[in-house]
Amino acid sequence: MVIESLEMSSLPILTVLEQTEVSPPPSTKHETWLPLSFFDLPWLHLHPVHHLFFYELPQLSKTQFIDTIVPTLKTSLSKTLLHFTPFAGNLIIDPTGTRKPQIRYIEGDAISVTIAESNLDFNDLVGNHPRACDKFYPLIPLLGKAEKVIDYVTIPLFSIQVTFFPNSGFSIGTTNHHGLGDASTRFCFLEAWSWIARSGSDELFLANGSLPFYDRVINHPDLDEIYLKRAKLDTFDEKYQLRCLTGPSDDVRATFVLTRPIINQMKKFVSTQLPTLQHVSSFTVACAYFWSCFAKLRNDELQVFGFAVDCRARLVPPIPATYFGNCVAPCGAMAKTKILTEKEGFVTAAKLLGECLLKMSDDKVGIIKDAKTWFDFPFKGMPTFITVTGTPRLKFYDTDFGWGKPKKYETISIDYSVEISLYASKDSNEDLEIGVRLSPTEMEAFIPIFNGGLENYIYRIVQP
Repeated sequence: MVIESLEMSSLPILTVLEQTEVSPPPSTKHETWLPLSFFDLPWLHLHPVHHLFFYELPQLSKTQFIDTIVPTLKTSLSKTLLHFTPFAGNLIIDPTGTRKPQIRYIEGDAISVTIAESNLDFNDLVGNHPRACDKFYPLIPLLGKAEKVIDYVTIPLFSIQVTFFPNSGFSIGTTNHHGLGDASTRFCFLEAWSWIARSGSDELFLANGSLPFYDRVINHPDLDEIYLKRAKLDTFDEKYQLRCLTGPSDDVRATFVLTRPIINQMKKFVSTQLPTLQHVSSFTVACAYFWSCFAKLRNDELQVFGFAVDCRARLVPPIPATYFGNCVAPCGAMAKTKILTEKEGFVTAAKLLGECLLKMSDDKVGIIKDAKTWFDFPFKGMPTFITVTGTPRLKFYDTDFGWGKPKKYETISIDYSVEISLYASKDSNEDLEIGVRLSPTEMEAFIPIFNGGLENYIYRIVQP
């Protein structure tokens, strides 16, 4: 199968070499049943999550790719699934709502894996400069179709695509249903997979890695009931299909880097201006700076900035960091665009976001206490509603399968909405990368706004 290029040229941009399935080792007999909690249910209707890892290997031939890299990735993936069986499983939903949705793995379940070749420009794709969004879409896999089985619906949760770029390297694309878990769950899986691929077995992972924690320790039946009613389970049938990204698209994506010296100067500046603000983190100032810059692009009266907060360590009592599933809560702030674009807009944004994070600091203040109203946003539906995916805490650039760390890591699913990605940088875990998707006109305007504002902090750095 070939996919023709977006420009309709004579050469295909993607050729599928193999379509296969990878399951846990044959010895994996146990079944896994994980009921969804109120932390999972709000994400059931969200778009799928797409990520791309690019690995640079300039001397890589097609023969080496097929004979060495593909078998290694498949074998290690199977061994990893022994410990992460839900990734090979399905979401089980009863449309009548009689039973709570759950993740189920049974013997015979498997992950869909696509092996492909592309003639896209590898060096262009791994850059930070503005690149056409739709160039990336052929590199991300689709999830399998929903199926009706007696009185319930099964929905695949995870898929993988490995794409070869001649004389350049390869990419690993992943797609997951958000019901499978959040970024922490996905990171634990990728960390285990890459560890097992490097070593050739799961012995080192078992000795030093972190096994997923499957116990359903989040127990709030009243909240489960509230979110079950809001989940609209009757909309899940055999025709159910998640959204997918397809071209053509005029939008472009770019990556902006905030170095540690600049971040430190930003934190120092905010702390000086707001000495009583308790939460002045790298995440806070990075988001605040982006928001104050982005506000200059829009003429909306109000703007909203939202993100998800990992609640594992914030619950009382805290739950293990390796808890499998979704355990994040929404957090957000609203401001008038006029205020954000003023001289002190960055400080104002930092204050709003810092105060928002402080309220989510622990269970006693604003997590379970406000859980009933998490998604009752009074500002839902506003023209400018920016959301953030990712966290600097998870080092995705450390995902080394044995051929070095990624040349570039991209979150493709930010293309579904006004969304940015925020992760530790490839050059240093102390720096931050912000992924942005905009129209070409907005991107052209945004770049000088973002870079121009940084000059203030670069100036402070070089002062004696």
